[in-house]
Amino acid sequence: MQEENEAVRERYVLAAERIRQIAGEQECDVVEPYRTYFQRTSAFLVQMQKLLQDNDKHRFDGMTLEELQAYNRALYADILPENYGNSYANSVYAVQTLGEEYGPLLSFLYTELRGEIVYAYEYRLTDLTILDELFIEVYNCFEQPVLPTGKELKETLYWFVSDYSDVTVEWRTREQVDPALSFAVDIIEKADLSDLRYLYRFGEYITENELETARFLNTLPQEEIDAMASTYTEGYRIGFVRAGKDLSIKKTVNIRYTLGFERIVKQAIANFRAMGLEPVLYRAAVNSINKKQQMKIGYFGGAANKQYEYDHKDDCAIYLDKPFVERKLGVLKVSYEKYKELAKGHAGPAVMEVFGEQPFVPENRPEAFALSEKQQKLSVQLASEAGRLTNTYIPGEERSFTIIAYPVPEIGPDYAEIFRETVKVNTLDYRQYERIQQTMIDALNEAVYMRVLGTNGNRTDIRVSLYPLRDPSREAIFENCVADVNIPVGEIFTSPVLAGTEGILHVSQVYLNELNYENLELHFTDGRVTDYTCSNFEKEEDNRKYIQDNVLFHHDTLPLGEFAIGTNTTAYRMMKTYQIGAKMPILIAEKTGPHFAVGDTCYNWEEDVKVYNPDGKEIVARENEISACRKEDPGKAYFNCHTDITIPYEELGELYGVRADGSKIVIISNGKFVLPGTEELNRALEK
Repeated sequence: MQEENEAVRERYVLAAERIRQIAGEQECDVVEPYRTYFQRTSAFLVQMQKLLQDNDKHRFDGMTLEELQAYNRALYADILPENYGNSYANSVYAVQTLGEEYGPLLSFLYTELRGEIVYAYEYRLTDLTILDELFIEVYNCFEQPVLPTGKELKETLYWFVSDYSDVTVEWRTREQVDPALSFAVDIIEKADLSDLRYLYRFGEYITENELETARFLNTLPQEEIDAMASTYTEGYRIGFVRAGKDLSIKKTVNIRYTLGFERIVKQAIANFRAMGLEPVLYRAAVNSINKKQQMKIGYFGGAANKQYEYDHKDDCAIYLDKPFVERKLGVLKVSYEKYKELAKGHAGPAVMEVFGEQPFVPENRPEAFALSEKQQKLSVQLASEAGRLTNTYIPGEERSFTIIAYPVPEIGPDYAEIFRETVKVNTLDYRQYERIQQTMIDALNEAVYMRVLGTNGNRTDIRVSLYPLRDPSREAIFENCVADVNIPVGEIFTSPVLAGTEGILHVSQVYLNELNYENLELHFTDGRVTDYTCSNFEKEEDNRKYIQDNVLFHHDTLPLGEFAIGTNTTAYRMMKTYQIGAKMPILIAEKTGPHFAVGDTCYNWEEDVKVYNPDGKEIVARENEISACRKEDPGKAYFNCHTDITIPYEELGELYGVRADGSKIVIISNGKFVLPGTEELNRALEK
């Protein structure tokens, strides 16, 4: 990186000097209201220059925790909820002050410029330089006697994103597979983790959640930290073993987590190295071209303002057209080809999620960018083709993953107790669950379809068609899922047959991808979503758009990719004891009742890899009618999404399988397990 920085240093110095001039100009040719925009934005960029200098001269080393907190807050002050109403990052304010033609575009520009915070911490001069030059280019347009048209301004932004995609997309590709980019790893391994000042070296926004998490972990003995790290890393290793995949041919693992958990991550890094895997840690993307809506993939700190993130989730509407899709895919292919050896050695992600934050219900704002119907189809095409490229260079049949979750202090005053209970849930004896779940699997091997009925206000009434077995003595419909790739233990799952799968799926409240849904309802015909609604907003069109954007991900429809029965009643009891059901992550919630996933199956890109249950039977339900066309037309076989929706036990009236002769195999009735051999699961429900 030092060589790359030197190559652009002269350009950076010139751009930085011009920005200081703009910020200091008392008189200029830019008229109001745009003058104020450029003055305030240039002042922010001057602040970024100071940040770069402070970082370069190691000034943070001499600051107290309180001084670092104030510095961090100043960097993110403009988008904090109390200031967001008067921020150009807020498209509503931008439209009010700059007009409908320029407002959204200049709001996008300022949002992209805010990415300079992390670039300054990582000393990425190329990214700082190209953004500064973009700002100056736009400023020059507004200096002219005749203002640019909205179309001209949009084209300037379009060509910036497109032209520099060979920089931004290539870097993103590299940082996903190259352990030499060790910014975060260096902090974790070299910092004194008992001194919480280290948190401010990442450049992320730091809230009390991150601080209190780190403080709490610092109170735990090393053996407890070791045990948590081992649960996480062993789950990853066992996932390869159970799937019959060779971990020894892999060289890197991607660790994704929320800041504050560095003590666990540090030990996890050591554990992975003992397996022959070097850690790859990359930050959640801050530039529009590499984001996936408002979702964060990588490592990240606290959210300064979730509404801000939601407002800008579709900023790609500025540049998303067919030539851009072709351009980005071309750059992505060239990038993967450049780093193909690193990609080939990548084993997949190890994810540490958090839960306990207040459920976020966004406000839909017409001033924010939204994708047109044509752009939605292009977005789907881009995701599909990008997914296919990724699978070419990081083959699905060779990679795996693991996911685990822990609470954050925001969950409430019982945080320490809930954390310890979560550790217990994450380390339950998998052998007991494996045995009970095998009983369910053996029984349901006789079924041709499942029926799920809601109760207590739940309107679910759905039939799920099951894969037909040719040889029940050697085959199984459901996978016996214990604590490996999905921690904690506790589910059996299958890929439904789409034909004949129909009905209504309803849940009173659910939290999906950091968004809250009230009365989420999906209708299915032949296994595909045909209608949907929720009660989050007053207008039905807003409810439908919310689901279309964030559950269907712009697809016209999605198939039912997974049906599962969660068996972790201990986790359910924890939810009820501490009244935290609304804050539970789907990772744990999916184990606390039947769940349904819309999107791809759990076997996408590796349907042809044979997998077996612990009893030696092959799990044959690995594809559906859509993924079956993967060899002829992979673009139509996959959707690049998979969203689990769980019905809690108290909303579950009956869940049963139906044999060919019409007789029932009842698994759950009125929220209790009734199949002989599964009754001990009810003990946790009765406590």
